[in-house]
Amino acid sequence: MSQDSQTTPPADEVTEHRSYPRSAAFRAFIADNWAPRPATLPDRLPAADFAARRRRALGALFPGERLVFPAGPLVRRSNDTDFRFRPHSAFAHLTGLGTDQEPDAVLVLEPRAGTATGDGDGHGGGAGQDTHDAVIFFRPRAGRDTEEFYSDARYGELWVGVRPSLEEIEALTGITARHLDEVLDAIAKDAGEGGLAVRVIREGDQQITERLDEARVGAAADDTAREATREAMTRSDGELARAASELRLVKDSFEIEQMREAVAVSARAFEDIVRALPEAVASRRGERVIEGVFARRAREEGNGTGYDTIAASGAHACTLHWIRNDGVVREGDLVLIDAGVEVDTLYTADVTRTLPITGRFSEAQRRVYEVVLEAADAAFAVARPGSRFRDLNAAAQAVIARRLAEWGLLPVSAEESLADEGQYHRRWIVHGVSHHLGIDVHDCAQARREMYLDGVLEPGMIFTIEPGLYFTADDLLAPEELRGIGIRIEDDVLVTEDGCENLTAMLPRTVEEVETWMAMVLL
Repeated sequence: MSQDSQTTPPADEVTEHRSYPRSAAFRAFIADNWAPRPATLPDRLPAADFAARRRRALGALFPGERLVFPAGPLVRRSNDTDFRFRPHSAFAHLTGLGTDQEPDAVLVLEPRAGTATGDGDGHGGGAGQDTHDAVIFFRPRAGRDTEEFYSDARYGELWVGVRPSLEEIEALTGITARHLDEVLDAIAKDAGEGGLAVRVIREGDQQITERLDEARVGAAADDTAREATREAMTRSDGELARAASELRLVKDSFEIEQMREAVAVSARAFEDIVRALPEAVASRRGERVIEGVFARRAREEGNGTGYDTIAASGAHACTLHWIRNDGVVREGDLVLIDAGVEVDTLYTADVTRTLPITGRFSEAQRRVYEVVLEAADAAFAVARPGSRFRDLNAAAQAVIARRLAEWGLLPVSAEESLADEGQYHRRWIVHGVSHHLGIDVHDCAQARREMYLDGVLEPGMIFTIEPGLYFTADDLLAPEELRGIGIRIEDDVLVTEDGCENLTAMLPRTVEEVETWMAMVLL
């Protein structure tokens, strides 16, 4: 990474390794003779109107209360380098801003005068009523006559590019924009005891949360009262986080289209992987060849990968979250690839395919693969409106228990294993077979159990179906020919009015389809 030009620093700055010109002549010179900024404002984001409806629905649950959604700060990776910024998912969902927009920004839903107060548990007025006014506080670009313009490696235009102006953010989002310098006073105003109720996404930005906590606790009379206030705040803030998470359980048409795009790019990346398998076999770290090939497509056509890619060859596939990806890829083995492209709006696919390195499954590999596929198909059969989310897992697990019992691997019958006090079959599939998917790879994770695990499926829900079987190399209960085989098949599923749609259906699923597809791709 670049450091700016080296000049002799003042004596009191001997520990500062970055240096930049400081003379008045330089400051005057660098501020002069730049082309004017574009006079036209950017077009409104395609997501902006959808985000407005989401804000209206969420605000209706908390009328009369100030709601605070930080995008989050830049996060230090090491020394003076930051991770690539990704805004908090609630902020992105409610503003329509994606990619790396905008570090430190805060969305505030300010209650309109005269709106009724909710019951304190996320149950307020009707969703049709506009109960709040939205404001985004963010750091606009600095003028070219400022030191930040050329010297600030985190925010300066010459270092990280041109940030939008207040007017441009307003044009993009349709939300009133104010300078970030005003945010702490704005969110804390009237937030003390007896004042306005304020809720914040606590994990979004520590500075924002601490400032609000200070304002909300400050008026408490003694330590006992302050502790009680803190507990009430944490509970109240958790209700906001839960509501923001549950808002994403059913996707709108914009979100569904973004998911289709993420899946389509991911499918092309899986084809890239098949083409690269000979290179992976030849490499001492073939798993990283696979990881890199997928990442290239993800960065070319999207924002990047939605999570760390799992490229697990051979027995590594039995480690559920194998992301080290430093192993060899051997002919005759399988490679389990769990990867998803995140598009610029931050919606991500989540796909797993288990592929034979040579393009053909062995008899033992086929035997395991077909059980996993049967389990997936059983979950697909119940993925329809009116089913409960937990039914997906139950259907898949029933198949796996029955097949493992037939193979003689269970100490009890399949029915006994499926009982809560049994679960012997889970030795070979310790994970569940489905999770919601969207702007987070494990989306809606803060939703209540009755809305998620026990929830009823509705059109517009998107989730994975991903059963697997994993026989580790040192598992003495597994038949010797199965040891070291790990297989997972994962698809992304949209609930429709009368059933479901497999969004990842363009990628092959059966043994015959996989073998035919790999042969065609390698032609």
